[in-house]
Amino acid sequence: MANPNKAKGTSWETSTTHYLNDRLGLYKPNWKDLPAAQRFVDFLSPLNVKRQAQTGAKDVGDLWAWPFVIECKDVKSAAIPAWLRQAKAETENAGFPYGVVVHKTRSANAGRAAVHFDVRTWTRTRLQLGLPAREFWYLHGFTCTARGLDTSTWRFTTDLEQFALILRNVRNASR
Repeated sequence: MANPNKAKGTSWETSTTHYLNDRLGLYKPNWKDLPAAQRFVDFLSPLNVKRQAQTGAKDVGDLWAWPFVIECKDVKSAAIPAWLRQAKAETENAGFPYGVVVHKTRSANAGRAAVHFDVRTWTRTRLQLGLPAREFWYLHGFTCTARGLDTSTWRFTTDLEQFALILRNVRNASR
């Protein structure tokens, strides 16, 4: 791959995919020793977390983890508000209900990556789970960045380990 930043991003997307599929029990126990096509418990399951091909102007996000579109970022300098706007647009393009950003944390395993929710996605997710704000906040170790009174600029952040639990719970609540 000629572009080192693209290679870094692809590697991060792949690491995030593997982490979530493993944590959600969608991979076979010995998945690391298997070819890619044999890693899944059920290769055709729509619940598998999968990387998406880039589609140009109507991009649909980096990963699909139904019902979330995930935008993965592996950069030093964070631009979280812009990334959340990008995730929102890609979520709409994909026709999914929720979109989040997963930002790699330097010198840490994938489970420590920061997962950012905009205020609307955070609220809709907790309502889907039937949790009051305070309980959802404490249960999943969220932090909040809120500058000013414009709630569209607020964001809630947890880690990828907690996001895997949220994803599992949202899927169970949707049944």
